[in-house]
Amino acid sequence: MFKHVLVICVGNICRSPIGEYLLRHKLRHKPDLTIESAGIGALVGKPVDETAQDLLREHGIDAGDHRARQVTADMLAKADLILAMEEKHLKYLYDMAPQVRGKAFLMGKWLGDQPVPDPYRQQRPAFEHAFKLIDQASDAWLKFLDK
Repeated sequence: MFKHVLVICVGNICRSPIGEYLLRHKLRHKPDLTIESAGIGALVGKPVDETAQDLLREHGIDAGDHRARQVTADMLAKADLILAMEEKHLKYLYDMAPQVRGKAFLMGKWLGDQPVPDPYRQQRPAFEHAFKLIDQASDAWLKFLDK
């Protein structure tokens, strides 16, 4: 049973906060499950990107308290499950902490290892595409997290 999920992207202001807050929302009935996010090149202290925040709000989710964090070895050690947006994120994590192999996967693992492209500094359609993929991927992970 998973108790601590860590969602990873680059800046921790677009994709990983979307993943974090979508999972929190979908699993809000599981108060014993901790879901957090961080970035491999985080824009430390920055809030969720405005377009990402708008999309979350449109789905009834408020991520206004989010502040970007840099991933650390301690965060990786504490997590039972690590969900990354792209293969290069997994490679970074494996280089940083080889012991995370076996508990770090693509967010889109159950969607044929579908990566989630980075919408940063792009127009709203890129964010909508990323949001849709993360939403589908988070639904696919629910069978493992909602136990």
